[in-house]
Amino acid sequence: MIFVCPKRFYAVDFLTEVIEHCWPGEKPTDPQIAREVKMEGFGNVDFVIADVKSDKEIDQFLSVELQAIDITGSVFPAYQALRAGEDLEKKPTYGFNWDNVYKRYITQLIRKGYFHHHWKSKIVAVIPEQVYQYILGRAAFMKTSDVKNDPQVNIIFMTYRLEADADRPGEFKPVLVNVEGTSHTNLQNAIMYKDPPQRSAFTAQIKSSLVRGAVRLADLIAAGEVSEMEDHEDEGPDPGDLIQ
Repeated sequence: MIFVCPKRFYAVDFLTEVIEHCWPGEKPTDPQIAREVKMEGFGNVDFVIADVKSDKEIDQFLSVELQAIDITGSVFPAYQALRAGEDLEKKPTYGFNWDNVYKRYITQLIRKGYFHHHWKSKIVAVIPEQVYQYILGRAAFMKTSDVKNDPQVNIIFMTYRLEADADRPGEFKPVLVNVEGTSHTNLQNAIMYKDPPQRSAFTAQIKSSLVRGAVRLADLIAAGEVSEMEDHEDEGPDPGDLIQ
């Protein structure tokens, strides 16, 4: 079972848990929550926990981003048919879009982690435990559980999973699993600098494609097929988007 909507995290006081497990040094004296805080040139941050001083100036702060798993397709037609006691005309298609979370969300975290590094702060990614394990499986970055004191940490992963709620039979609640941190540099390097496949393996794929049918670019242009060629732009983080 996995979160498909970030609002499922609202079933627990995750912001208080961020302070408890991630806040460096002494606890804030007057923590206040700001929502949808704009980052110039790079969208918004879901929440910012700010320690507000008596003169209303901001002392220390932590940013918090929520991320569930993205889904493809929809099970809603099946739900509607079940409620109406009707048969479906065709089988619904749906699934989890793991790659979209990996490519887009992690790239955003790297950049936002870089910003927080310069602000001498941290950003906390509140995500499902399954998503975190998927990320680790594809990018084995260096990490630490000492997220409060390690000066290199500017990205913290705080992960949850859904477990049966003993107080409410048939329902599930988020339970904290892991709190681990890394730096934007470690995360970036783990994604970019992987062991490359053998050249021979790639040339074998080239030969296989040529056997299926070699083409000339001029022929594709003449046939008007160039614009219909598969777009690979989103197959991974753009190195230009990653911060050194």
